[in-house]
Amino acid sequence: MSTINEKVSKLVRPEIRALKAYHVPDAIGLIKLDAMENPYTWPEDIRRAWLKVLHDVELNRYPDPGANAVRSRIRAAWQIPDNLDILLGNGSDELIQIVLMSLSMPGAVVLAPTPTFVMYEMIATVLGLKFVGVPLRPDYSLDVTAMLEAIATHQPAAIFFAYPNNPTCNLFTRDGIERVIEASPGLVVLDEAYYAFARASFIDRLGQYDNLLVMRTLSKQGLAGLRLGMLIGPAPWLEEFNKVRLPYNNGSLAQASADFALSHLELLDQQVEQIREDREKLYESLTRLNGLQVWPSQTNFLLFRTLNRDADEVFESLRARGVLIKNLNAAGGMLQGCLRVTIGTPAETSAFLEALEAAL
Repeated sequence: MSTINEKVSKLVRPEIRALKAYHVPDAIGLIKLDAMENPYTWPEDIRRAWLKVLHDVELNRYPDPGANAVRSRIRAAWQIPDNLDILLGNGSDELIQIVLMSLSMPGAVVLAPTPTFVMYEMIATVLGLKFVGVPLRPDYSLDVTAMLEAIATHQPAAIFFAYPNNPTCNLFTRDGIERVIEASPGLVVLDEAYYAFARASFIDRLGQYDNLLVMRTLSKQGLAGLRLGMLIGPAPWLEEFNKVRLPYNNGSLAQASADFALSHLELLDQQVEQIREDREKLYESLTRLNGLQVWPSQTNFLLFRTLNRDADEVFESLRARGVLIKNLNAAGGMLQGCLRVTIGTPAETSAFLEALEAAL
């Protein structure tokens, strides 16, 4: 009789067994600056109004399968033209999965500049697609020539751009991205998870290119717990992807909360502006510290490299002092020696800087 491990080895695809599950570290008791979350909560009067909305949600009924109220609110809030459609997912991760499931023909290739958001490669691998990463230039700018060569060689079914890019926190040039879109035989998805902090978007180009979609999320603006992602683009694409979406993928509480939050968009915008100001203050503070290389940011986080101390040691020293950030050193390559810190409240930032100075 075979053991359970033998059955697992026999039945689970080898590329799945070779993967490591997406790891989320325990942050209990720590100042949490590792996940690009908005550190600010809602004022008490807004929270009470939100709870009243939730009170009236009928949990005994299935949610609106098309999330029509939320999609209408998104269309109005972001002035999305009527000739474009909106598909909602349980976070952007599900939307990436839906797109790639729909395009996963034998031999299909997924392309992205690297380093970038790890889920593009992970989901492609899970679905049996080939992922091809095109290295960024040493300054983290887009290597357009290399991208065009990779497109000619691999004829990718899909290309993903994080715009701005995670973890390098920069915007690639519009001209470079447009050249890639024009050269691509397949779909190009602009992942604008951090659009609010960069004030830059490709939504205005939707419909001008027949192979362009834009993906957004509310997670970085203070609604990470809702897990609401949005895919925006021409209806013929989204009609096909909607066939792959599982029914009721956005729960009633999430839909009601998102509709409420988007009706208070000015509050979300105020918090984004505060984070942008906090980001610039932290950037200036980090540039004054010896032994660091710090990159300017168009996101709600900063990337820096430790020059005189091992990044793993600095990370552990920060953790021992009660501050959790993201350690990117293990990725190696362009991210060797790098750490990433989310913009927190002024008090959290002060605690981080004090711990970092001690660690350096």
